[in-house]
Amino acid sequence: MKRKLISAIGIAGMMFSIAACGGEGGSGGSDKGADAKELTVWLTVDAQNNWPELVKAADAAVQKKHPGLKINHEYYGWPDKNAKLDAVLATDKAPDVVEMGNTEMLGYMVKGAFAPLDPGKFDGSDAWLDGLKASVTYEGKTYGVPYYAGGRVANWRKDVAASVGVKTPPKTYKELTAALDKIQKKQGDKFSAWYQPTRDWYAAMSFVYDAGGAIATESGGQWKASLSSPESLKGLKEFKNVVDSYMHGDKTKDESDRYIVYGQGKSAMIFAAAWEGATAEDPKNDKSGKLKGNLENFVMPGPSGKNMPVFLGGSDLAVPVKSDAPALAAEWINAFTGSSGQKGLMAKGNLPNNKTDLATLKSDPKTAVPATAAESNWFVPMAPGWGQVEKAQILQTMLQSIGTGKKSVEAAAKEADAAIDKVINTK
Repeated sequence: MKRKLISAIGIAGMMFSIAACGGEGGSGGSDKGADAKELTVWLTVDAQNNWPELVKAADAAVQKKHPGLKINHEYYGWPDKNAKLDAVLATDKAPDVVEMGNTEMLGYMVKGAFAPLDPGKFDGSDAWLDGLKASVTYEGKTYGVPYYAGGRVANWRKDVAASVGVKTPPKTYKELTAALDKIQKKQGDKFSAWYQPTRDWYAAMSFVYDAGGAIATESGGQWKASLSSPESLKGLKEFKNVVDSYMHGDKTKDESDRYIVYGQGKSAMIFAAAWEGATAEDPKNDKSGKLKGNLENFVMPGPSGKNMPVFLGGSDLAVPVKSDAPALAAEWINAFTGSSGQKGLMAKGNLPNNKTDLATLKSDPKTAVPATAAESNWFVPMAPGWGQVEKAQILQTMLQSIGTGKKSVEAAAKEADAAIDKVINTK
């Protein structure tokens, strides 16, 4: 599921009443509300539909310690969750626990909507995946607990690869491009050996980070865009090479319908969220009739010689600063995201929130690819103005200019840096 960062502007209106409620310690750091009689937990429909037994298990664990505690659950779809949360945070009816997409956390942390947590009170916190840990950390404090993760993998059609003599997935970037060159030559220019939407900044920034670059860097409390650095330019140029060489679709599109396009049978490979390949081969999307049972995931090799660093999507759990029961909220979160919870989430096909459990998935052929891919990961700059960067679609605009040839890589990156620098340090 695609999770987009909300704009900080969207929650500005609720903050007049939140600012006075903040304080040191917070959930997991104080006993406030430890004797509360009710707890309200907001989760998305993913939990309701796919692992309700894990929710019940967490409830039971907390209620065993606190007899008589009533736990209320409310479930929301991703599109409308934040609007409801923003509205309730402006009142005195805030939930005690709320699920957030990891890219949604920053805007709320910047504005002080969530209580600080003591990570030492949550199981496995010393091994949280780097990208997930970054998503709950702002200015050195922890404001959430990683729940589960979703990574990105390469996925290609075995029949198309076999048609050019390639029987096994590539282990290196050189092997990958050699295979794609053969595929492109055989299939012709009406076929995309690699369907890579130009505006897909998650993929493009993987090339940037693989080359040692970054979207922006922080020094002395200030963030500065760095897409024009030699390392970032190297990554962007290789991304452009991919688009020029293998992408023969519309070069003004983003990745939102990639699985649908893949299902049309006019491309051989995608680099995408792990669920996209399986969704593309679903009969309702496999319009070509050639994908079912014919797709193969593999770890995306990077031009650097290492595995390509991937953007980690996923969910976090946070405690609103206006919660009346932050101590109990922290207990519930730990019961839900702790050792037994992570095992349950992995059994449902999710990646865990920590490196220890992730390592166990590498030994299972069914989960080895996404688990291995997730080991190398990156996350967005945790800068106060990052929400404005995303809202303005600065990266997408840059990538479209590069992909369509409207501007050189250097000129587009320089323009993007200037646009980012105007807002990235603005709260």
